[in-house]
Amino acid sequence: MQIKFPFDLSKPVVGEASIEINKPVHDVFSYIGEHFFDNYPKWSVEVVEFEPLDGKEVFIGAKAKQVRKDNGAEVESVFEITDYQPSIKLIFKGLTEPYQHSYLLESSEQKQPTRLTFRFELLELEVFMRPFEKLIRSAIEEGAENTVENIKNLIAVEGG
Repeated sequence: MQIKFPFDLSKPVVGEASIEINKPVHDVFSYIGEHFFDNYPKWSVEVVEFEPLDGKEVFIGAKAKQVRKDNGAEVESVFEITDYQPSIKLIFKGLTEPYQHSYLLESSEQKQPTRLTFRFELLELEVFMRPFEKLIRSAIEEGAENTVENIKNLIAVEGG
């Protein structure tokens, strides 16, 4: 007999936020994409340790190891860049943990502002965590909002 759950175990838990940054799309992507390995720990403040595993060049297949402090617990993971299109998007996916980060950029020609959308997907949620899905989604959405705000503020201060 198969146990039926009142929820879909394969459905990711997603949080997404967008923000307008008053810089050309190339400048925003330079900060997020081209200089990802230098700048990611700045905007992702939960990261307490970060190590690019293939040098600092950003390319599809480049890996990094991170230790994040989430709610007091340290979680180590290795991720890999799975999509890299200059001035359009940067996506990386956890290899040792089931998550995906997407940074998507939109702009009309070379005009300002640039619209940055950040999406975090928790690709799997363990059965015992499913009753807390709404709480987890809320935390992910808040984290996504914080991420785009942090990036916007850092680009303003550092001149992106």
